[in-house]
Amino acid sequence: MSSRLWITATPPASHGELHIGHLAGPYVAADVLSRYLRADGRSVLFVTGTSDHNSSVELRALRDGRKPQEVAEGYRQAICADLRRAGVEFDLITDPRSSAGYRQWVQNLFARLRADGVIAARTRLMPYCEPCERWLYGAHATGGCPHCGQPCRAGVCHACARPNDSGELLSPNCSLCGTAAVLRRCRRLYLPLEPFRDRLADHWRGSDLPPRVAALCEGLAEDGLPDVAVCHPAEWGLPVPGDDFEGHRIDVCFEDIAMHLYGCWPDHRAAPEETVHFCGAGHVFCQAVLLPVLVLAQGVKLKHSFRVNETLRLEKGKGETGGRRPALWALDLLTEFGSDTLRRHVLQCRPTDGAAPFRHSDLERTRQWLDSTWNDWLGRLFTAVREESEGLVPDAASGGAGWDVLHERLVRTAGELREAYDPRSFDPRRAVALLDEVVRSADDFGHANGYRWHGPTGPDRKAPAIVAQLRVAGALAAWARPVMPEGADRLASALGLPAGRAVGPEALTAPAAGTRLSPPSGPVFGF
Repeated sequence: MSSRLWITATPPASHGELHIGHLAGPYVAADVLSRYLRADGRSVLFVTGTSDHNSSVELRALRDGRKPQEVAEGYRQAICADLRRAGVEFDLITDPRSSAGYRQWVQNLFARLRADGVIAARTRLMPYCEPCERWLYGAHATGGCPHCGQPCRAGVCHACARPNDSGELLSPNCSLCGTAAVLRRCRRLYLPLEPFRDRLADHWRGSDLPPRVAALCEGLAEDGLPDVAVCHPAEWGLPVPGDDFEGHRIDVCFEDIAMHLYGCWPDHRAAPEETVHFCGAGHVFCQAVLLPVLVLAQGVKLKHSFRVNETLRLEKGKGETGGRRPALWALDLLTEFGSDTLRRHVLQCRPTDGAAPFRHSDLERTRQWLDSTWNDWLGRLFTAVREESEGLVPDAASGGAGWDVLHERLVRTAGELREAYDPRSFDPRRAVALLDEVVRSADDFGHANGYRWHGPTGPDRKAPAIVAQLRVAGALAAWARPVMPEGADRLASALGLPAGRAVGPEALTAPAAGTRLSPPSGPVFGF
């Protein structure tokens, strides 16, 4: 794992603000991995963009009586601000309407693939709304999935993750006016996947595929790899290069994958050797099938792994009654709970094996847990330093009843945390559980040693036990930073330690003797 690592997160569509499902999906989890690797000295490139040319943006504009670019720009700014508030730090968030050279880069890639015969013209049936006088694609068309029968939009079914040509939808309707669509013949450009069968199969065998992704790929291969439409007649989006498809726009699924490539190696000379892609289950096809095809078509072979999340389902918790809908939006929740509480909560309940519930009351319990365990222990530790040594780190070796056993356990925990954060065994829920165990163990240690501080030998026992706990606090500032960076940096500052140290047993270090601690006036983690 010494090579450069490329981390991607699905570009969010800029037709609305970020909600709790986005944070519980790819973005916070991808940021955890990025922070861990950077602290470990790894070279990381963490990229995304905003899906401004998504059909959902145009649909929102039509419903609101606005221009698509106004919708895209307004929500793009809100999305980027919410990501910053959540502590998600990208190296690049591509702006498809203003990033330097982006439009030309995507169009050149499209033209090159077409010149190489990777993209070819096909004439197929496509839904058309006669009252709106509009071809229906993406979010503009709704109907039944031809594969699983569930309601879906044109392009990809978010229930089974299989692609569909818009003309394959069962009983298609116009999303704008609700009228039943008629099917008309339409000549478009497609990317046939069947010529990539052998290379895709080899790619899938060499990639770290979660079971759901592997099942999708196996099913597609068994049924015959489809032709994927990569353009449509429309007014919104990047124009297809060339004169023979004037009035057509590049499909957003193709563009979003090209956006990853633009953010990673726009000059085609510095391709990374390993990648980790974070996405929701509904975007698996684009990430696990279309992305490697675009990479393979350029003669580049990458090692891919995927971290896929399921849907976070809004539910009312016990005691949550009445007609008011609980807050869902990232901005509201970040304002009410802060980034530490929200990040920890969405990682702890991150849905990976099926839809998971989200309750506002559970988020409140997460805040209470941080206050009653993490902050309570740290508060008592800072108080002990202030009362016993006038706020200075005692000049003593770490010790106390049970310290040797606890220290050995913490060293093992550091190894388990590294495993939970590692790209190959990434499990942020496990990391949260391990961090809780660290705090509980330190808290128990502090309480147990406190009983002996009032005896005849108490004064001699206090300093070693305090220094031992300061070592744990120092480790926590490093070990918890991928999960809760705001509180971890606050803790590091209070201890006078550098922020962003590597996750490992070496972080079990107390501040130098005589260091004056600067505990915050409020909670360390959360607020």
